[in-house]
Amino acid sequence: QVQLVESGGGLVQAGGSLRLSCLASGRTFSSYVMGWFRQAPGKEREFVGCINWSGSSKYYADNVKGRFTISRDNAKNTVYLQMNSLKPEDTADYYCAADRRGPYQIATYALESGYNYWGQGTQVTVSS
Repeated sequence: QVQLVESGGGLVQAGGSLRLSCLASGRTFSSYVMGWFRQAPGKEREFVGCINWSGSSKYYADNVKGRFTISRDNAKNTVYLQMNSLKPEDTADYYCAADRRGPYQIATYALESGYNYWGQGTQVTVSS
């Protein structure tokens, strides 16, 4: 069992930056692929990015590529989402998730159906 707790959300102006963190419980964190997803008001949840066990492989949605960076610190059981050049359309609840399947090609983990565990989310609001 893995419990995930996100933090770091808040209100930021367009063009600004935020770093989200996701702290995982348990001693098997390093065996999970970690993903970030988001859900804007009135919209379906969408994939943001994911990172493999070692951090050597990452995959991003096209609409955040070049602006967002995922990293992880297995010693701290934490995955991060650094968000730069934020836009109002980035406003959403952000969720981290853990997937223990694989190993598969990193793009496979863009599908939320494979994730076993989810955090409760943290809200990000980008003002124009």
